[in-house]
Amino acid sequence: MNWPLEYGYTTLPQPLWVRIDPVPVRAPHLMLFNDRLADALGLTPWLADIDRAEVFSGNRLPPGARPFAQAYAGHQFGHFNLLGDGRAVVLGEWRDPDGRLWDIQFKGSGRTPFSRQGDGRAALGPMLREYVISEAMHALGIPTTRSLAVVATGETVWRERPLPGAVLTRVAASHIRVGTFELAARLSADTVRALADYAIDRHYPACREADTPYLALLESVIARQAGLISRWLQVGFIHGVMNTDNMSIAGETIDYGPCAFMDTYHPDTVFSSIDTGGRYAFANQPTMGAWNLTRLAETLLPLLDTDADRARTLAQTALESFGPQLEKHWLAGMADKLALPEPDRALIYDLLTLMAETEQDYTLTFRRLAAWLRGDPSHGLPDDARWQAWLRRWRTQLARPPEQAAADMDKANPAVIPRNHQVQRALDAAEAGDLAPLHTLLDAVRQPFCDNASTRPFMAPPKPHERITQTFCGT
Repeated sequence: MNWPLEYGYTTLPQPLWVRIDPVPVRAPHLMLFNDRLADALGLTPWLADIDRAEVFSGNRLPPGARPFAQAYAGHQFGHFNLLGDGRAVVLGEWRDPDGRLWDIQFKGSGRTPFSRQGDGRAALGPMLREYVISEAMHALGIPTTRSLAVVATGETVWRERPLPGAVLTRVAASHIRVGTFELAARLSADTVRALADYAIDRHYPACREADTPYLALLESVIARQAGLISRWLQVGFIHGVMNTDNMSIAGETIDYGPCAFMDTYHPDTVFSSIDTGGRYAFANQPTMGAWNLTRLAETLLPLLDTDADRARTLAQTALESFGPQLEKHWLAGMADKLALPEPDRALIYDLLTLMAETEQDYTLTFRRLAAWLRGDPSHGLPDDARWQAWLRRWRTQLARPPEQAAADMDKANPAVIPRNHQVQRALDAAEAGDLAPLHTLLDAVRQPFCDNASTRPFMAPPKPHERITQTFCGT
C-alpha cells in the first residue's frame, strides 16, 4: 500500500527542487529510532511490516515515494552563495492526525545536483549529536526540527579522518529557509510570489485574509524568529552558523552543526570552529537574526508595493519591530527564570554582568538562586559583597514567599542541558559500538527540569580537563 505522502512543494517552479532518489548504502543498521515522534506523527501503523534500517537509510523507498532535493541560496558568514540540499532529500510530506504537514527528510543520503564537490554523506557522530540536541530542545519547549531515526551505513566517510557513515531522518514543519527566498529572488518575481503563496498556505494561512498578505507574511516570520531567538538566549544556546540558509521560515531551530550550550557564561562565547571572527557569538544572535530577516525582506519588496519607496518603508517598519519584540520576549522569560512579578531590566543585566565577571555556570546559576531562596547553605553562589548586594535587591523584588518563588524557578530553569563534554563522551562510546551512554544521556535531556537520581550525573559542568571549546560543522 502506498504511504500517504504529499508533495505540495513540488508544485513550485522546478528551479527550486529536483526529483532524485537517495543513494543506497552498503550495510544499514538502525542505531536510534524515535518511537515517541513516530507515534505523534501517526506514522507507527505504517512501520509494522517494514525493515526500518532499509527504509530510513534510503535503500528501500516506501511505496509511492517520490523524493526530491531542494535548491536554495544563502549568505554564509555574510557572503552570498548558491546552495541546495547537497546531502539530503525530502522523502515526502506527512500529515499528522491533527492535520499538520511535516517534511520527512533524509540527511546524509548521497550526492545530489547541489553537492558542490561534496560526497553527499554524513558521519555518524554529527547525526547522533543532532538527534540528542534536537530532542533536548524539544523537551525545553523550544521550536525545533526533530530527529526520527539514525541509521549507520556500514560505509566510511572521510573528513579530517575516516569516520563511520550514517543517515539521519529529520522531521520539520518545512525546510523553507530565508535562503530559499534568496534563490527565488534571483530567478524571478513570479517565483518569489509562488514561494510566498506556498509559505502562507503552509505556515501562516491567516495572512491570506490580511489587507497586504505578503507584508503579513514578513511580519509573521519576524515575530516567530523574535520568539525563537529569545528562547535560545534564555537557555544559553548558541546556534553557531546563523547563515540565512539556516533560518527557517517556519520559526524552528534548524541545522544543528557547531551549536552548543554554554557552560561558563560570557556574552562573547563562540564554539564554532569556523566562526573565527565571532560573527555568531552568543550575544550577537539577535543582531544576526535581524540581518537575516533583512535579507528576507529584500526578496519580498516587489510583492509589498508596486512603488519601490513605499515597499522599502513597509519592510523597514516591519524589521524595526524585531528588536523590541525579541527584547520583550527575552525580558519576560528572564523574569520567569527569576520569579519576578514583572521584568526589571537593570536587575537582570546586573546579574548577567556578575555572572560573567565571576565566571558562573549559566544553567546552574538559576538553580543555585532557587536553592539560596530555600536557605540551602550549599547553594553554590559566590560569597562576595557584590553578589550579596544583588541578592538583597532581588529578594525585595519577589512578590511570592521564597519557597513558592524557588519552586516556580525550578519549573522555569533547566537542571539538565546537553553539555558538550557529556555529549562527546556518549558519541565516542556510540562510535565504538556502545549505545548505553547515549541512551542514558537521552533519558536525562528529555526531562530537563528534573533533579533526580537519573539526571543528577548530567547536571555538573565540565572539570577543567573536560572542557570542549570548539564544535564542528560535520560536513
